Order: sequence, then structure tokens, then C-alpha cells
Amino acid sequence: EARTLIVLDDVWTLSVVDQLVCRIPGCKFLVVSRPKFQTVLSYEVELLSEEDALSLFCHHAFGQKSIPLAANENLVKQVVTECGRLPLALKGQSIGESHEINLIDRMAISINYLPEKIKECYLDLCCFPEDKKIPLDVLINIWVEIHDIPETEAYAIVVELSNKNLLTLMKEARAGGMYSSCFEISVTQHDVLRDLALNFRNRESIDERRLLVMPKRENGMPKEWLRYRHKPFEAQIVSIHTGEMKEVDWCNLEFPKAEVLIINFTSTEYFLPPFINRMPNLRALIIINYSATYACLHNVSVFKNLSNLRSLWLEKVSTPELSSIVLENLGKLFIVLCKVNDSLVEKEVDLAQVFPNLFELTLDHCDDLTQLPSSICGMKSLQNLSLTNCHNLTELPVELGKLRSLEILRLYACPYLKTLPNSICDMMRLKYIDISQCVNLTCFPEKIGRLVSLEKIDMRECSMIRNVPKSAVSLQSLRLVICDEEVSGIWKEVAKPDNVHIQVSEQYFDLDWLKE
Repeated sequence: EARTLIVLDDVWTLSVVDQLVCRIPGCKFLVVSRPKFQTVLSYEVELLSEEDALSLFCHHAFGQKSIPLAANENLVKQVVTECGRLPLALKGQSIGESHEINLIDRMAISINYLPEKIKECYLDLCCFPEDKKIPLDVLINIWVEIHDIPETEAYAIVVELSNKNLLTLMKEARAGGMYSSCFEISVTQHDVLRDLALNFRNRESIDERRLLVMPKRENGMPKEWLRYRHKPFEAQIVSIHTGEMKEVDWCNLEFPKAEVLIINFTSTEYFLPPFINRMPNLRALIIINYSATYACLHNVSVFKNLSNLRSLWLEKVSTPELSSIVLENLGKLFIVLCKVNDSLVEKEVDLAQVFPNLFELTLDHCDDLTQLPSSICGMKSLQNLSLTNCHNLTELPVELGKLRSLEILRLYACPYLKTLPNSICDMMRLKYIDISQCVNLTCFPEKIGRLVSLEKIDMRECSMIRNVPKSAVSLQSLRLVICDEEVSGIWKEVAKPDNVHIQVSEQYFDLDWLKE
């Protein structure tokens, strides 16, 4: 009986293998796949050795297996290194337009085999600028709103796309584990993969596209968009990328079905598009400034009409005045690298009235934030409060404990914060507190034992805290404390070894921020 070897190339899921194996008995299968299947005997192909990589490159570049005497040896070796010892890269090809189109057509075959929901989520990635990190929180919020899925499923899709090498997850060293924030994780995507997603999204007429992406431009609207200004667009996601925009640069466009608007710009002054007023279904708004300095936003009155907005992300802008704005359905607010300008602490601003249903608030790298407004204590729906890298924050409201629904409190890297208000001991639902890198914090509140729901404490680099209140023995739900070795002993005196794990943190020094 003749035996047959069947090679299955570019297999993405184990279910495909199972179906084919059942239908063709008596055959041997060789499966080539990016992800590793645990239930299949696998062989992981290694990269070429440095010697073989150099030989392959020289063969195709010079017609011989070694570096010619006339060639620059260091330059040749640098090219080989940059090619990552990958055979296709070392062989080299002419990357003309026809080759790129052919490459995208081939890659499209794999995308079409993705489950429909995962495919749609992958294609949404093209709405972000190339070569930029995408905060995972932003991506998750978009998918939750657009695809009507829970956050857990959205995160699972991120992992699935990462396993298939369709995106890259970048985590901070401290990320991971119980109650880790998606804010500590970002996503990047290769330019070719972004082009592939754009290729899929741009197949329909511009007014019929579900996702409408504006190519990066300095000012004004694309002519292609202007041709359709007299009829409504069908887009659910609209992505804009410009330089400075003034009122006269915009035109009246209609996006009645838009649920997500992403505004990317590079400027110190920016007039928000007037057509936001005519986006009745807008649920997620992301405004990101990529310039080196804060941008002043104009036409912020458009916020008044966003009655269905659920998620708002502001990055590197001067926070607009909020006293005359009410965002009734806003659930998540992220203020990142912004100049607060006392817009949150003005006496006439009652945050509980401006954001009556907010359940997650993040302020990160807001260097001019010195104190948290007392009106925040009236936000009864708030469950997650993150004040991170606010290097000039000196105090928290005395009545912060009125946030009885709060489950997560992050105070990471607030070095001038010296005390925690005693009232936080009234937060009976609090499950996680992060005070890591609050280097001047000297103690916990005496009645910390009243936090009966507290499960995790992160106090890395809090060397000034030298003792734990005796009431800590009553922390019946506590399961994990992360701290430095020098202070780990203070917990061993009060924590029950069978219930609480004392995790000594490892020192980590990261200079990746120098590249940004």
C-alpha cells in the first residue's frame, strides 16, 4: 500500500489538523505552523547559525559563500544581523509595488481563515497610526463597544492574535498577575500587517466602509472624503490623523452610525471637529497628541452632546474645563500625560455631577496634579481609581473612604505622597491597593484590618514603611503581598503563612523609555 506524506503549511488551529487527519487515514502529516500545538509532536525550527546565515547572504549577494575581499566586512555582518538570520530576508528580493501586492494577497488567505469575530478585531487595528504603541486599554474598550463582547473575551482575542504573530504584546516588567492593569500593556503591529488590514477595510466604497481611516496629513480634509460630504457615512469606527486643525479646516460630515472616534494629531493647538455634535451613537472617544508639548483643545463644547459616550481617553492635552459639561453615561475616563491646569480641583467643578456613573478613573503622568479634588469622594459608582506616576501629588482627600464601591486603588509612583487617609479603612469592597514606589509613604492606616475584602497589596520600593499595624491580622481575605526583601519581615509577623504569600520583588531597571 502506497504511503503518502501530506504537508500542511501555515496552519493556524489544531482543529484544522484534526479534521484532515480523520478524513485521510493512513497518511503522514507534516504541519508547518506559527503557533505551537501542545498535543502534537513538534519540532521547533531554529534560526540559521551565524556562519550559515553569512554564507547564505554571500551566496545570493556576491555569488560566493564568503565575504569578498573588496567588500566591507563589518557592513556585511551588520546586514546579516539586521536580517535576523531569516533565510527569506537573507536571500533578498526586489520589493516593488507588484511584490507588495502579491505578498498582501498571500497573507490575506490566512486572515480569511480566522474566526469572524477575531478577524474583525484584527482588522480594527489599522485605525491606529503605524509605528505607534497602542495602549491595550484603548483597544479593549473599542472592541467591547463595537463588538459587544466582555473585557475578558476581548483580552483573550488579543492573546490569540499575539499567538498568531498578528500583533506584539509589550508589557512593563511589573505587569501580570492578579489585578494587573491593561494600562501597563501595549500593542504594536508590523507595518505590513497594518497595510494588510487596511487592504481589507478599503475594499468598499468610502461611504460604505465600516472602518474609515484618514491617511496621515498635515491639515485639511482628504478630497476623497469631501466628495461624499453630502451623504451620510456608514462607518462605525472613524480614525483621523492630522497636524494642526482650525475651525475653517473642517467641513460638515455626517457619521450617524459612528460608535468610535479616534483623533490622532501632532500640534499644540487643535480645534475638535464640529461633526462630533452629529455622532449620536458615539461610545468611545480617543484623543491623542503626538507632539512634544501639551496641546490646547478648542471647541470642547462638543462634549456636551455626547450623551452616550462610555469611554474617553485624553493624552498629552491640556484638560478642558469641565464645569459646564455632564457626561451622564461615561464609565471610563483616562487622562494620560495631560496638563490638568486645576480643571479637576476648581470649586465649581463637582466631579460626581460631571461623571455621575463613572466606574474607572485613571490619571497617569499628570505632573501638575498636586492634590485630588474632594468632590471625587461623592462618586459612588467608582470601582477603580488609578493615580500613577503623578510625581507632584502630595495628598489625598480626607474623606476618600466614602468611595464605598472602590475595589482597586493604584497609587503607583507618587513619590511625594506621605500619608494615606485613615478613611480608606472604610472601603469594605477594596480588593487591591498598589502603593509601590511611593517612596515617602511612612505607614499604613492603623485600622487597615477593617479591609475585609483586601486580597493583594503591592508595596515595592516603600522602604520607609517599617511596621504593619496589629489590626492587619484581621485581613482575612489577604492572599498576596509584594514587597522588597528589606521590609518583608514586617509582614511575617502578622500574616498567616498558610494563607498569605509574601513575594519579594526583583529589582528591574528599564531604559526603554529613552527610545520614545
